[in-house]
Amino acid sequence: MSDLFSREPDAPLAERLRPKTLDEVIGQTHLLGPGKPLRLAFESGKPHSMILWGPPGVGKTTLARLMAGAFDAEFIALSAVFSGVKDIRDAIARAQFALEQKNRHTILFVDEVHRFNKAQQDAFLPFVEQGLVTFIGATTENPSFEVNSALLSRAQVYVLKPLSEAELGELFDRASSVALADLSFEEGARALIIGYADGDARRLLNNLEQLRTAVLAAKTSRVTEVLARDAMAKSGRRFDKGGEEFYDQISALHKSMRGSNPDAALYWLLRMLDGGADPLYLGRRMIRMASEDIGLADPRALRLTLDAVETYERLGSPEGELALAQAMIYLACAPKSNAVYVAYNNARALISDDKSRPVPLHLRNAPTKLMKELGYGHAYRYAHDEPEAYSAGEDYFPEDMPEVSFYQPTPRGLESKIAERLAHLRELDAKAKRKK
Repeated sequence: MSDLFSREPDAPLAERLRPKTLDEVIGQTHLLGPGKPLRLAFESGKPHSMILWGPPGVGKTTLARLMAGAFDAEFIALSAVFSGVKDIRDAIARAQFALEQKNRHTILFVDEVHRFNKAQQDAFLPFVEQGLVTFIGATTENPSFEVNSALLSRAQVYVLKPLSEAELGELFDRASSVALADLSFEEGARALIIGYADGDARRLLNNLEQLRTAVLAAKTSRVTEVLARDAMAKSGRRFDKGGEEFYDQISALHKSMRGSNPDAALYWLLRMLDGGADPLYLGRRMIRMASEDIGLADPRALRLTLDAVETYERLGSPEGELALAQAMIYLACAPKSNAVYVAYNNARALISDDKSRPVPLHLRNAPTKLMKELGYGHAYRYAHDEPEAYSAGEDYFPEDMPEVSFYQPTPRGLESKIAERLAHLRELDAKAKRKK
């Protein structure tokens, strides 16, 4: 029994295939190709602190380990998910020991560095500045937002990209030759496995391990597309509800709608739904789009979007998602105007900087005798009693208010008719003022 429990477990496929040299790394050619920044960093002979920013499974940890090997340095790894200030101090003590007792420099690797708070990130600074450690942080989040400026200023940021399908195919072939040589894959199964990986090398290798278990259970050596689909629980697309991917996709969705491209808008909407975004959050964003980017060019857009969100609230997923898709296509196809949005912002800016101007007497209500005696409501002109139900020449702004024109309708959609109407009313105002 003791042999059973003392037996070393088999290393995961991802660990067994971890590159031992820089030339074995698949992907990141924009950083690792001849003459490229990270390749030059390896060839310089002197390590420098850096932050590796990219989605999961693109080689951040591998590159940090290879950096330690290239410079014959001690490698200390921390995970910000599980580590605290005490762990940081212990790591620094180990680095000090390595320098004093072994005459070896230390590379301190911190995975998910964005999860450290400011105090924890600050704990690295003195030792990075002293040169005791070379700091390498890995993050899936935008370091501009998640890493404090002091640490960020001392580290070079390298942006890593998801692996392409061709690169994942190369990794698939390498894994097949090393650990799956006894299996044969239909081309459809291979394409499906690569597609499910979604640019993530670790996910690809984990899926292959999961698939091998299913194949052994099925007592076969041929992997068909049907078998592969049944064996793999479909992983969600690359998506973080509070992170960079989330806001990038929201931005793409909004800009596709604003650019009047219904196909692209529908694509990003479904990408986000597929990735797990809250449909009601997307609905709220679409309501904003209807006011901000369409406005009075097509007032129906707002009502239709509100109806779509209400439909989703009643039906839920997946039935209600069709109503959101209908509204998104409508928004993308509708005439665009940000005139209301611009008018709102201009008026708000003026009010925030302006003094509190009193309401003119003629615009005030006079529900009491005293108010009437004080002139409240005096000489107010009731628009419905005037020609065209319009009090030409009347002023509704506070006294001494500078002349403003917040709302400038566009010549698109219904707003072109609004523009014609306002131009006519301005002519009536001009005639009334000339008669005074």
